[in-house]
Amino acid sequence: MTSATSEGFVLEGERSSLRQIVTDVWRCRPLLLMLSKKDFFVKYRRASFGMLWAVGLPALQAVVLAIVFSRFVRFETAVPYGTFVFAGILPWSYFSSSLGTASTSIVDGQNLATKVYFPRAILPLAVLGANFYGFLPAVAVLVATALVTGVSLGPELLYLIPACVLMVLLTAGFALVLSALHVYFRDVRYVLAAALVAWMYGTPVIYPLTRLGGVLQDIIKANPTTGMVELFRASIGAADPGWEGAVAWSVGWTAALWLAAAVLHRRHDRVFVDLL
Repeated sequence: MTSATSEGFVLEGERSSLRQIVTDVWRCRPLLLMLSKKDFFVKYRRASFGMLWAVGLPALQAVVLAIVFSRFVRFETAVPYGTFVFAGILPWSYFSSSLGTASTSIVDGQNLATKVYFPRAILPLAVLGANFYGFLPAVAVLVATALVTGVSLGPELLYLIPACVLMVLLTAGFALVLSALHVYFRDVRYVLAAALVAWMYGTPVIYPLTRLGGVLQDIIKANPTTGMVELFRASIGAADPGWEGAVAWSVGWTAALWLAAAVLHRRHDRVFVDLL
């Protein structure tokens, strides 16, 4: 375990208690904030258009998908199809891009992790924090897009708050679990890269749940990311009927992932550095 002193952390015993890890992460808030800001500014520092890429890439992807798929199949959606797709692409882009980097962050951050003790959970969480800085302007663009395309916004717009919270917590749950596993199994990055390709099409990003029937719809609803996407769509009145069930699945997945992350980091946080 670790005990905090006025001079830092003292390592004791073979394992850190869950309470101590949570306490250490809380005490490392300034480090988490600093790493998040550093990652964010480094990411866009040399880009000519800077943070505009954080908004432009999901928007461009939504436009391309909307144009391509509208030529082959027509989906009945509560809002214009382009806005419908953008509302799905936005959280999915945050989830996939954050997870791709955060899942390898403990190994990639070995230069820092091997020099001084801090809870290794800080490294994947810093990636999520950095990406969230760029995500917030994109949310404003989603609202503006909805208004421009004639969507009538109402009190349901407040769903954006729990939608963002669920998105971050779900992504963090996966990131904490996968980053711990990646220390032991370096194939995680490759398996995840392949899985994300199929995962997007298993999430109703470009199609409504109503186009699916029976068992297939139930399976897609149980997808961890479906509820995340549907809650964002609910904020602009574009969610599918029965979206509440999908959100419940996402909340359940989030709780399970955080429990698994707690077990992994409690058992292995101190020995991560020996395998880097």
